[in-house]
Amino acid sequence: MSAVARFRSVVVDCPDPRELARFYAQVGGGTPEDDDPDWVVLRIPGGPRLAFQRSPGYSPPEWPRSDRNAQQFHLDFDGGSTWEEIDAAEERVLALGARVLDKEDYEKKDFRVYADPVGHPFCLCRIEHG
Repeated sequence: MSAVARFRSVVVDCPDPRELARFYAQVGGGTPEDDDPDWVVLRIPGGPRLAFQRSPGYSPPEWPRSDRNAQQFHLDFDGGSTWEEIDAAEERVLALGARVLDKEDYEKKDFRVYADPVGHPFCLCRIEHG
């Protein structure tokens, strides 16, 4: 089946596009293109194009609730193939302003869940590199 359109970007609502784009540039790489304070694009090397748009009255998702103001989406990042790499990545994202959302069953899951500085969930995933 042929596609109707080509995928372009994931667009993230937030109160300050420049600030959130800088956070994700430090997490996933790339340099934000921030000529417009209401719309900032980040091209993550080898990954998706993320765009951040100013959303007046922004309200963060209430993780893990789904009955109101549900999470809507989340981003997954390859945090490494070992728990030592995940621990190091966790330390870095926390220093950047992320916060842990889920510590339950840390050792049973191949991912860890965090909130970015404005409350969007994202994961650091342990990925076996072969």
